[in-house]
Amino acid sequence: MTELLKALEKVDGLRPSAPEPARSWISWDVDALAVDVEDELVCVRVVATRLPLALTEAGAALKLVLLGTQWETAVVRIVVTDVDKRALDHLNGS
Repeated sequence: MTELLKALEKVDGLRPSAPEPARSWISWDVDALAVDVEDELVCVRVVATRLPLALTEAGAALKLVLLGTQWETAVVRIVVTDVDKRALDHLNGS
């Protein structure tokens, strides 16, 4: 999971979607809650911080991490759970 999160960090405009309240009282990496790994499915929940969405780039980065692992042929699902207000600022001329 750590490697998947590191790959996602390199994609501009997306960040892991983890419960905000948990960040204040959980001592471990809360971003790990954004990733579910099963035998045939890797699901990563993200928040869009910029538009247009960089889903193709994110998918390629995540698949690269999975090469050579038991999840190499797994479906990679990226779920956008929220759009950060800053991603919409350009619509208001900001």
